[in-house]
Amino acid sequence: MIKTRVVLAMVLAVGGSILLITGGCEGIRFGPSETQKQNAWVHNRTAAIASQTAQSEQSSEKLQELTKLSETQSQAFVAYCGLPQELSKADTAEDVLSESNKQLAATAIKESSQRPNAWDIADSTLELGIAIAGLFGGAGAIRVMSFLQQAKAKSNALKEIVLANEIFKKTNPDSAEAFKDAQKNQSPLTKQIVTEAKNGT
Repeated sequence: MIKTRVVLAMVLAVGGSILLITGGCEGIRFGPSETQKQNAWVHNRTAAIASQTAQSEQSSEKLQELTKLSETQSQAFVAYCGLPQELSKADTAEDVLSESNKQLAATAIKESSQRPNAWDIADSTLELGIAIAGLFGGAGAIRVMSFLQQAKAKSNALKEIVLANEIFKKTNPDSAEAFKDAQKNQSPLTKQIVTEAKNGT
């Protein structure tokens, strides 16, 4: 039973690492940050105030419907992100149009585009596999831990080689074409892994 668990931990750690390195991290996102939660809250309040303003100023029916729909849609953002720890003052148009809220929106956009680095996730997955194997003990667990430690070391070595090669090509532009020519016989999988390593995904 323990041996089966150890093998399963090894398969999950190695398989997860390989999938992340070859598949990239586009589908993986960080959870909403406090800034993103605050921005979702302010967006919801902005949409609500816009809807109220459109009605009170007797704007066109179309504009009133659009702002009402926007308010309703904005509730989904707050539900997804969750409420911030502290709700900022956003009762009036002047409150939501403050400079700090404009900066908040810009910061939230920047944070929203961030993705985890595949190398970091692979390292974390391997570390998790090593820790799980360590919990079970025994000869099988020691072999699994050794295997995962070697996989982590090889992953780090590959990352270092790719980064060093990129530095070499940038500092020796006259050798870049010869360098690329020497790499032309790499397998498609190797090319994909190297490309993703260069891009930090």
